[in-house]
Amino acid sequence: MYEREKELFAEMMGIIAKLRGPDGCLWDRKQTLESLAPNILEEAEEVSEAVKSNDVDNLCEELGDLLMVILMEIEIAREKGLFTYSDVLTGAIKKFVRRHPHVFGDVKVSTPEEALEVWKRMKKEEKEINK
Repeated sequence: MYEREKELFAEMMGIIAKLRGPDGCLWDRKQTLESLAPNILEEAEEVSEAVKSNDVDNLCEELGDLLMVILMEIEIAREKGLFTYSDVLTGAIKKFVRRHPHVFGDVKVSTPEEALEVWKRMKKEEKEINK
């Protein structure tokens, strides 16, 4: 399951590394975490607009653009020794599992609203621990 997606994700990471490499794109090589930050907001807005207009083809394209900017940010952080792709993915996985004890643990919920309350409670507890 997801074998093709794993291959494509690895290919995309390779493309980003090449774009940032010595023989890569001059514009991409010049980018920093700070210079790309506005692109995240811009692409997220374009995703939102595609959803609102029910434009599935554009949504697919805009999600790809947003993913590319996010992966570029991770690559820049990796180059700077701040964190790796694995760090980001591991952190996200742990957070999703931790915030869904009604799926991955023994907490019981009966409605979507209860599930949201559990998620909010878990998020609040995380924030308290990380203060």
